[in-house]
Amino acid sequence: MTATPLSDSLADAVLAGDRRSLARAISLVENASAAAERLMRRVYPRTGHAYVVGVTGPPGAGKSTMVDVLVNEIRAGGETVGVIAVDPTSPFTGGAVLGDRVRMTGHAGDAGVFVRSMATRGNLGGLARTTGEVALLLDAAGMDVVLIETVGVGQDEIEIVRTADTSVVMFVPGTGDDVQAIKAGIMEIADVFVVNKADREGADHLVQAIRASLTLGPSGPKALPSVLTTVATTGEGVSALWALLQKRRVDAAAERPARRQMLEESRLRELVVSRFRSSFDRAIPQEEIERLVSDLVARRTDPYEAAAELFERTLASEARKASAAERQRS
Repeated sequence: MTATPLSDSLADAVLAGDRRSLARAISLVENASAAAERLMRRVYPRTGHAYVVGVTGPPGAGKSTMVDVLVNEIRAGGETVGVIAVDPTSPFTGGAVLGDRVRMTGHAGDAGVFVRSMATRGNLGGLARTTGEVALLLDAAGMDVVLIETVGVGQDEIEIVRTADTSVVMFVPGTGDDVQAIKAGIMEIADVFVVNKADREGADHLVQAIRASLTLGPSGPKALPSVLTTVATTGEGVSALWALLQKRRVDAAAERPARRQMLEESRLRELVVSRFRSSFDRAIPQEEIERLVSDLVARRTDPYEAAAELFERTLASEARKASAAERQRS
């Protein structure tokens, strides 16, 4: 790919830790700018150093408050921290509602904290499609710790395990979370469980329900996830949570390569799918899709034959483009 002065100079500024450039770079990636790929290719070799922690759980669990006070703990230790707050998508602008960033304005004057809100833009799994790339940019900019707060969509919120080194799943008593806790889904992704708002009635019962459900899972050499109680609004238990996350940061060094391998494989597959989708959109006119859909409705064809036809046409279109590009070069 031809280098562009924009992406190269921006990459250099991001690697130097310039915050304005970091914000611009994130916008390029979010908007799938033509310069974004070159930018990411430039910064990628300088990533892999940040400790990425995902904070997920049902709506109302106190994730935003928890991330806010965790930032205080991290900064007290002298480390820099980047926060990716994945907010719901505005139905009017398509952008983030920005609720989380509003709640974290207390860190606005701290040069060691960078907060960015992202919209899911319809993506399932609690994350925006480009969350992984934004985490890489924060890593490249020198952030020691990256906290990712997911949007809060319940048991389907499992994408974070493919992005974070450590996943924290939060629950809150009194809202039926004890029922959610005994289901599979979200329970299988956690490295640490947090029962927040533990000053409420039912917190002890919820802790017991979580621990009981963990014993029902498949046994193996890996230790069961820890279960902690916190009251994020007062800071109770947050120091203990960060101490545990720090311990995992050290203890998980042996399993980190395997987890990173899973992360990179997931990212690679996503990029291939994304590229094919773009090729598909270029190769197949909308009217052709509408024609095939009409044939499906009328049962003149089946979805498997239609999908095979579109797949082959997309591949053929890309082959023609590659052949034309080769002729131009020669």
